[in-house]
This record gives sequence, structure tokens and C-alpha cells, in this order.
Amino acid sequence: MGKIYIGNEWLSAKSGKEIDCIDPASEEVFARIPAGSAEEIDQAVAAARAAFSGPWRETTGRERAVILRAIAEGIRQNREALAALETRDNGKPLPESFIDVDTIAQIFDMYAGMAEELDARGEEVLEVPGDAMRTTVAYRPIGVIGMITPWNFPLEQFTWKVAPALAAGCCAVVKPSEFTSLSSLEIARIIGAAGLPAGVLNVVTGTGAEAGEALVRHPGVDKISFTGSTITGRHIMKTAAEDLKRVSLELGGKNPVIVFDDVDIEPAVEWVAFGAFVNQGQVCTATSRLLIHEPIAGRFLARLAEVVKAIRIGPGDAEGVKMGPLVSKAQYDKVMGYIEAGKAEGASVLCGGGRAEGFDVGYFVAPTIFVDVTPDMSIWTDEIFGPVLSVMRFEDEAEAVRLANDTPYGLAATVLSADRDRAERVADALEAGITWQNCNNMVVIQAPWGGVKKSGMGRELGRWGLESFLEPKQKTRWLPGGSLDWYQTPVQTAE
Repeated sequence: MGKIYIGNEWLSAKSGKEIDCIDPASEEVFARIPAGSAEEIDQAVAAARAAFSGPWRETTGRERAVILRAIAEGIRQNREALAALETRDNGKPLPESFIDVDTIAQIFDMYAGMAEELDARGEEVLEVPGDAMRTTVAYRPIGVIGMITPWNFPLEQFTWKVAPALAAGCCAVVKPSEFTSLSSLEIARIIGAAGLPAGVLNVVTGTGAEAGEALVRHPGVDKISFTGSTITGRHIMKTAAEDLKRVSLELGGKNPVIVFDDVDIEPAVEWVAFGAFVNQGQVCTATSRLLIHEPIAGRFLARLAEVVKAIRIGPGDAEGVKMGPLVSKAQYDKVMGYIEAGKAEGASVLCGGGRAEGFDVGYFVAPTIFVDVTPDMSIWTDEIFGPVLSVMRFEDEAEAVRLANDTPYGLAATVLSADRDRAERVADALEAGITWQNCNNMVVIQAPWGGVKKSGMGRELGRWGLESFLEPKQKTRWLPGGSLDWYQTPVQTAE
């Protein structure tokens, strides 16, 4: 903890500069991490390139799977410590941190199996005209991957990228968020202990403006995998284009949840509250736009307000807490600014609307619901990334779909309805990479994760996550005795 990880060694930043790690519940500095810069990025990329040029590139999927499973076991052995560290650094409730730890162990196990499947797959034989050629497709690791991960799910986002990259045979340089780097460094320690060769994984802490920018611009990086805001993703794409780097982007969302009048109100309310306020609303797929069917709007919103007001707020390690603080002072100020903007624009506060009561320190925001919202309000159009839910009513299915799709984003969407045909029909009509029917914000690690429109490009998780780090390579061989007769046959035309 508190060091940069390059070539299986723990280093300080040569500048000597450090970044404070602040407990968002108490606002206390409890650790410091090195502020890496272009110099450390150069060193990390060199280590990754040396490792990729060495034996790692030639390992079999089975050999990589052994290491991946050892990593999963190391995570399980360190479950308590990892969860406690994640909660202190990020602020999320401890039960949610335990879920994250358990999930990342499952992900490393999953990709261990997929690495073995790469051996079994071998080269794909293609059907080609004639008998003169044999054409196959081989799948090779892309190379050195620059990974920039966000602060809302530090453990998970690290794993979503690193596990499939290692399974594919790639090497990685990870730049975690400067707000939540500690669990990424701890995972690096576990990975090193699992026997990963030096240089295959490197973790450089630092700011996005220095370390992140240097990583994106580095000519020794073959691909950038980024999760974060759409604004930053746009900049990364433009920068990477200068060197024609491959890019995967999982970006922002302003995700709708549509509730029809045939739902069972009690579970529907629970799903809506979960989708809006889990992880303090700091979720790219948070369903922060509620579209409620007019016939049940009054009853539904009254019950929703009761449930939301009862959410227990406090430090993430306190017993029974369901919602912790926001991750940082900057995020707290941003969310509070949007709440004030919603009031100024004419929306009405159904509940919340400010700092959580009873907390003089810490970045605690009361879960907030706005009603009387119009489509032009910033609380409806902008990704707030905090515990703010905006509500509009609709009259019929067509209006619900139109309002849901009226956004530049297209990450996720939810439909709640007792009519299975309608739920399926509406889900198909929604412009989103991920849809849920009669549930909300469920992560299926075997399924593709990513968005459309300005929510990014590429997919993570499942086999799609593995494929994103593989390059298909055509291999065509001329066969003895082959003839070009089939190719030289004149084209027949009608008289």
C-alpha cells in the first residue's frame, strides 16, 4: 500500500509528490499514495513491453488459467481486508464491498476457464471457394493495454479489465482513480503473490491530468480501456486517435426506469429505490430518471418517498447502513450543485434535497427525489452521479419509450410491468446496451456490458470482455496442386 507497482517491485514517485487518501465519512487523511507522472508511466510501459516480448506472450491458456485461479484464491483469503479497505477508501457500505470482493474472485475464475477454452478453440477453419487454399483465423493478444479505472467500483472495474486481458495473454498498465487507488494496489500485491511474471501487470497511481494523459499518449501502448465520464472518454478517443490506438470506452448514462400501472407496487418501489440509490447513486447504470404511469403515480410516489426516507445513512462500516457518503468533496459539491439547480429550475423536492441530517462532517447527501420535472431541466438531462432521482409521468407506452430514448446516452434501461409481452416489447424499443425487465442494476458477469450512443463503445464481461483483448489473424496457405481455375472463370452475363 502506498507505492507504485512496476515490474513486481514497489516504488515511490521520483518526484516525491504524494496524493492524500481521504476517508469520505470522516474527511480524515488516512494514507498517501505516490503521484506518478510520465516518468513512471514510461517505466511501467517498458516493463509491460519487455514482458509481452518475453515468455508471457507464448504461454498457453491453461498456464495462464493456473495463475488466474491462484489470484481468485488469494482474493478469497484476503476477503475481509479487501472489503474493509474498499469501504474506507470509497465510502460504500461494507456489505456492498463484500459483494464486490466475492464478485471479482468469480470473475478471475470465469476468465481462467475462458483462457483454457482458447487452447481448445485453436484456430478457426474457414470455408473458402475451391480446393487451392486453407484459411484459418488465429486469435492473438493485442499487446500492452493501458487501463484507466474509475472510483465508484475500484475493485470491480480493475478486475473487469485486468482479468480478461491476462486471460488473453496481454500485459497491462493500470492507472486507477486518484480518489480510490488503495484496493487496486492491494490486488496487485495478491496478483504478484500468485506468480504472475514481472511486468505483466503494473499499477501507477497519480492524477488523470498527469499519469492518465501520459498513459493514453504513450506510443508503447497498443490499446486504451477506459471507464469514466463521457467528457473524458471523448478526450481519450481524440488523443488515442493520434497514434491509431484501439479504444474501449464505458462511459456515462442517464438511465430510465419505466413503471407501468400493472405492477405490484411494493417490489416495484424497492427496485426503483435500489436502482437510484445503490452505491450512493454513483453508478454508471443508475436509473436516475423515473417514468411513472399516470394512473398509479400518486400512490407509487407516496410509497417511494416513505421507503427512501427510511434508508439508513452513515459511515460504510456502521451496522445496518444502506447508504454511505459520496466519494469526495468534489463529488459532494457537484451533486449539491445539481440539487440546487433542480430547485432553481422549478422542480419540487419530494424528499431529501440537501445534506443528510445529523452529519456535520463527511460527504453525506440525503437521497433526493424531484417531481414536477420537465425534459429541459439539467437534473433530467445530465448525469449527476449521486443520489438524485428525477420523476416524470407518462400516459401511454409510446410516450414512455419516447421520453426514455430522448437522451444522448444509451447505457442501461429498466422496464417494470406485469405484462411480459409489453415488458419485452418496450425493452426492445429502448436505445440501451443493457436492459432489465422487472429488476434493476443486476450485473451478470457472463453477459456483455456496455452502451450505445454517447455511453461508449466496446463491451466488457463475459466472452465479449475476452475478445476485446484479442486480435484475429488470418492465416491462408496455398495447397499443393491447387488451381486458380475457379478464380479465372469468366463472369457469365445475360444475352
